Amino acid sequence: MNVYSSAHELASAIKASNEFMDYDKLRKEIEQDPTLNQMISDIQKRQIEIQAKQLSGEEIGQDATAQIQSMYAMMSSNSKAAEYMQAEARFAIMMKDVYEILSDVVKINI
Repeated sequence: MNVYSSAHELASAIKASNEFMDYDKLRKEIEQDPTLNQMISDIQKRQIEIQAKQLSGEEIGQDATAQIQSMYAMMSSNSKAAEYMQAEARFAIMMKDVYEILSDVVKINI
Protein backbone atom coordinates (compact mmCIF):
# COMPACT_ATOMS: atom_id res chain seq x y z
CA MET A 1 0.00 0.00 0.00
CA ASN A 2 1.37 3.40 -0.98
CA VAL A 3 0.73 5.92 1.79
CA TYR A 4 0.94 8.87 -0.59
CA SER A 5 -1.66 7.40 -2.92
CA SER A 6 -3.94 6.81 0.05
CA ALA A 7 -3.40 10.40 1.21
CA HIS A 8 -4.40 11.67 -2.22
CA GLU A 9 -7.49 9.42 -2.15
CA LEU A 10 -8.40 10.82 1.27
CA ALA A 11 -7.97 14.37 -0.03
CA SER A 12 -10.25 13.57 -2.96
CA ALA A 13 -12.82 12.01 -0.62
CA ILE A 14 -12.76 15.10 1.59
CA LYS A 15 -13.23 17.39 -1.42
CA ALA A 16 -16.15 15.24 -2.59
CA SER A 17 -17.82 15.17 0.85
CA ASN A 18 -21.07 17.03 1.43
CA GLU A 19 -19.47 18.79 4.40
CA PHE A 20 -16.69 20.28 2.25
CA MET A 21 -18.85 21.04 -0.77
CA ASP A 22 -21.46 22.87 1.34
CA TYR A 23 -18.75 24.81 3.20
CA ASP A 24 -16.86 25.69 0.01
CA LYS A 25 -20.02 26.83 -1.83
CA LEU A 26 -21.06 29.07 1.04
CA ARG A 27 -17.51 30.39 1.54
CA LYS A 28 -17.43 31.50 -2.09
CA GLU A 29 -20.83 33.17 -1.73
CA ILE A 30 -19.70 34.98 1.43
CA GLU A 31 -16.56 36.21 -0.34
CA GLN A 32 -18.81 37.99 -2.86
CA ASP A 33 -20.34 40.12 -0.08
CA PRO A 34 -17.57 42.36 1.34
CA THR A 35 -19.60 43.45 4.38
CA LEU A 36 -20.58 39.93 5.35
CA ASN A 37 -17.10 38.62 4.59
CA GLN A 38 -15.58 41.27 6.88
CA MET A 39 -18.08 40.53 9.65
CA ILE A 40 -17.21 36.82 9.57
CA SER A 41 -13.50 37.59 9.39
CA ASP A 42 -13.76 39.89 12.42
CA ILE A 43 -15.51 37.29 14.56
CA GLN A 44 -13.03 34.59 13.54
CA LYS A 45 -10.08 36.84 14.44
CA ARG A 46 -11.66 37.68 17.80
CA GLN A 47 -12.26 33.98 18.45
CA ILE A 48 -8.60 33.18 17.75
CA GLU A 49 -7.47 35.99 20.04
CA ILE A 50 -9.62 34.67 22.88
CA GLN A 51 -8.47 31.07 22.32
CA ALA A 52 -4.82 32.20 22.33
CA LYS A 53 -5.36 33.98 25.65
CA GLN A 54 -7.04 30.89 27.10
CA LEU A 55 -4.18 28.65 25.95
CA SER A 56 -1.63 30.97 27.54
CA GLY A 57 -3.53 30.77 30.82
CA GLU A 58 -4.82 34.32 30.66
CA GLU A 59 -8.23 34.95 32.16
CA ILE A 60 -10.94 35.94 29.71
CA GLY A 61 -12.95 38.88 30.96
CA GLN A 62 -16.68 39.32 30.82
CA ASP A 63 -16.23 42.09 28.24
CA ALA A 64 -14.59 39.71 25.76
CA THR A 65 -17.26 37.11 26.37
CA ALA A 66 -20.04 39.65 25.92
CA GLN A 67 -18.41 41.00 22.77
CA ILE A 68 -18.15 37.58 21.12
CA GLN A 69 -21.74 36.74 22.12
CA SER A 70 -22.92 40.01 20.60
CA MET A 71 -21.01 39.28 17.39
CA TYR A 72 -22.55 35.81 17.18
CA ALA A 73 -26.02 37.26 17.75
CA MET A 74 -25.50 39.68 14.86
CA MET A 75 -24.29 36.88 12.63
CA SER A 76 -27.12 34.54 13.50
CA SER A 77 -29.59 37.24 12.50
CA ASN A 78 -28.15 37.05 8.97
CA SER A 79 -29.36 33.78 7.44
CA LYS A 80 -26.43 33.48 5.00
CA ALA A 81 -23.86 34.05 7.76
CA ALA A 82 -25.61 31.56 10.04
CA GLU A 83 -25.76 28.98 7.27
CA TYR A 84 -22.06 29.51 6.54
CA MET A 85 -21.04 29.16 10.19
CA GLN A 86 -23.06 25.94 10.49
CA ALA A 87 -21.43 24.53 7.34
CA GLU A 88 -18.01 25.55 8.61
CA ALA A 89 -18.70 23.81 11.93
CA ARG A 90 -19.84 20.60 10.21
CA PHE A 91 -16.69 20.61 8.05
CA ALA A 92 -14.47 21.28 11.08
CA ILE A 93 -16.06 18.37 12.98
CA MET A 94 -15.45 16.04 10.04
CA MET A 95 -11.81 17.17 9.80
CA LYS A 96 -11.35 16.77 13.57
CA ASP A 97 -12.66 13.22 13.30
CA VAL A 98 -10.24 12.46 10.45
CA TYR A 99 -7.32 13.90 12.45
CA GLU A 100 -8.31 11.82 15.48
CA ILE A 101 -8.43 8.64 13.39
CA LEU A 102 -4.99 9.36 11.93
CA SER A 103 -3.43 10.46 15.20
CA ASP A 104 -4.77 7.37 16.98
CA VAL A 105 -2.83 5.17 14.57
CA VAL A 106 0.48 6.89 15.30
CA LYS A 107 -0.37 7.68 18.94
CA ILE A 108 -0.23 11.48 18.63
CA ASN A 109 -2.39 13.49 20.97
CA ILE A 110 -4.10 16.46 19.37
